[in-house]
Amino acid sequence: MKPSEFNHIILPMRDELLGYARSVTRSEDNAEDLVQEVMLRLWDMRERLRSEGRLKSLAMTMVRNMFLDQQRHESHAAAMPDKIDIAVDDRRAELRDETRIIRDIVAQLPPLQQQIFRMKEIEGYTAEEIMHITGCTADNLRRNLSRARTKIRETYIKIMMKGTIK
Repeated sequence: MKPSEFNHIILPMRDELLGYARSVTRSEDNAEDLVQEVMLRLWDMRERLRSEGRLKSLAMTMVRNMFLDQQRHESHAAAMPDKIDIAVDDRRAELRDETRIIRDIVAQLPPLQQQIFRMKEIEGYTAEEIMHITGCTADNLRRNLSRARTKIRETYIKIMMKGTIK
């Protein structure tokens, strides 16, 4: 599917997806994040999509499945140890390279923040292009980029501090 077809077929579904996401999440912010993640995934797989396929069904299923995955993740998160601490303790020597540390931190971001950060900072998309692709607002884009950058900075400092203490 070409980007123009994506814009013509997929983007108009956004409001309907948002309505469905609101009904399952019961939260405006969570619904917005969920729909943006679905839009990003659809964008990433656009070359495999066919314009005559059941795209609305696929998108709705993706919203539902991502919501269920988030629920499972949240229920298990309390019982799981801090992934970053494990990575620092188990692979301290391997993580000395700053580029690898940043890559590992970015991989631990929530999928939406990770994708937006990569599109903006690594792939060089403009804010306008990202908003057009994801359907997110300028405020939501800034908020997700800010959250990603803050998390990367805080985690990087935490890792570096642990590395110098021991």
